[in-house]
Amino acid sequence: MEPTIACVVPCHNEEAAVGKVVRDLRSALPEADIYVYDNASTDRTVEVAREAGAIIRQEPHKGKGNVIRRAFADVDADALLIIDGDDTYDASRARDMVDLLFEGPYDQVVGARHETADGAYRAGHAVGNKVLSGAVRCLFGKEVTDMLSGYRVFSRRFVKSFPALSRQFETETEMTVHALNLRLPTAEIPVAYRTRPAGSQSKLRTYRDGWRILGVILDLARRERPSLVHTVVAGLLAVIALVLGVPVIVEFVRTGTVPRFPTAILAAAIMTIAALVLLVGYLLESLMHMRQEQSRLVHLTYPPPLRSPRRAVSGTADSLTTP
Repeated sequence: MEPTIACVVPCHNEEAAVGKVVRDLRSALPEADIYVYDNASTDRTVEVAREAGAIIRQEPHKGKGNVIRRAFADVDADALLIIDGDDTYDASRARDMVDLLFEGPYDQVVGARHETADGAYRAGHAVGNKVLSGAVRCLFGKEVTDMLSGYRVFSRRFVKSFPALSRQFETETEMTVHALNLRLPTAEIPVAYRTRPAGSQSKLRTYRDGWRILGVILDLARRERPSLVHTVVAGLLAVIALVLGVPVIVEFVRTGTVPRFPTAILAAAIMTIAALVLLVGYLLESLMHMRQEQSRLVHLTYPPPLRSPRRAVSGTADSLTTP
């Protein structure tokens, strides 16, 4: 039996590009169902996508994360591909990415971008991507080449075990961390990244979205690495308590008196708080492990991707498989 394939194209005011994206996907994956999720567009995005042969779905709540949440709930397929509707990604690589997913089998294949034209990355985006990828690497201990890529293919079991809590462009970060936390087999394949066509405008805001994604990483660290975060906070509190308390202890040893009694009480209180913060961190770590076990069990209720009967993958794929 042939595996089923679906493509999801989130769009907000992409009339200048979405038609070409749909046609390129249809050429690369003629057997796939192509869904264009219109995200409160005010131009002719819907008409252009429908004329190109896409299935139109509506998501009124603005934000890419909201579109992904809706699409992952509604669309059911053995392989689900997502690609932005702005024609900056090379849609012709869709076949290679889908075949790689089946041949692994992998739960996620990421299209790692390489710039093929000057200005494809807006000022600050390339640096921001490296900084944020480095932050995830430090927090979660895994190498990530292009954490913010919006060109990915997922297995059914990834899609159905992914909580999709983000609302905006942080959703790619959430996808990356989900795969790292559950140690899902993941691969990368290089894809061309080009400038937007004339008439298409980026919805990203370098600094606003960068701070938002950094906030998501810190929040994920708090939720997914609670013992680490609480240990750091407890350590800082303990240092403050020692700075305040050691002189009081030294003076007591030397004179037998405690003239700075309020300072002694404050130091003791801060050290007590540090101990409680550390204890809460370990309790949250236990709860996190329970939640990860539940996510893993949900993931295992679905079979792995079926092997594709089609041709082998062309090009180079840099595997980031995790056991």
